[in-house]
Amino acid sequence: MRKIALAILLALASPLQAHAQSADLVLCDRLAADPSDPDKPADIRGVAEVAPADIPTAIKFCKTASGASRRAMFELGRAYAANRQMPEALAAWRKAADKGSTSAMVELGVLYGTGSGVAKDEAQARKLFEKAAEAGNPRGVSNLAALGGGAAAPANPARSRELLGRAAETNAEAQYQLGLMLSNGSGGQQDDVAARAMFEKAAAQNHPGALERMGAFAQEGRGGAKDKDAAKAYYERAAALGDEDAKKALERIRCPYAIKNKQGQLVTTLCF
Repeated sequence: MRKIALAILLALASPLQAHAQSADLVLCDRLAADPSDPDKPADIRGVAEVAPADIPTAIKFCKTASGASRRAMFELGRAYAANRQMPEALAAWRKAADKGSTSAMVELGVLYGTGSGVAKDEAQARKLFEKAAEAGNPRGVSNLAALGGGAAAPANPARSRELLGRAAETNAEAQYQLGLMLSNGSGGQQDDVAARAMFEKAAAQNHPGALERMGAFAQEGRGGAKDKDAAKAYYERAAALGDEDAKKALERIRCPYAIKNKQGQLVTTLCF
């Protein structure tokens, strides 16, 4: 009877433990998820930086969840980094990268590329960015392009565009980055129509930069119809998410006329 009772208790305890673990991960995500992390759930917006007031709580819950989740381990590294605990952040990101977190690979690559907390090693940075890029991480692609080819080879924007094209099938950040390359003609032919399509896909997922670009494209009529009302609506959505370029665009719409003196210096603006 004692064995049966013990088995029942263990069976009842397991779901409770799983639920507690799930709650830890949910709280970790809310406080420390990276908006561009491919591992991030779609219903979690993420934060550009872990808020100072949230750091202790993020560390607590992410540490608890990190044993079973590479995403939580990566987010634990973000919380440590926000608290200027770089040795701890480095250790967390290494563990997360070993488990396959491409975002952790990117963060490690940044540290090696800049020599922050580790000996500067561009070869190691490139290796990490390449691994993340091949797995479809858009930041891995953009950082690899920014790193260039070093002394031995030039940067390869065409390769960056190819890698972004793969990631853009499912990832808003990749769609945005690919849209930028298409609109600038980087790595291939300039294509405003295709760029607008990429921005529109990312904007539908509330990507701030893509919303701002959709505003600009709608305002100018690039790659599609010119629509000032739609442009303003896109700018407003982007501004609400904190995009500074969108805020400036809205101000230009509100105050479209600039009055300058003979020296060409701005005196005032006329606003409506």
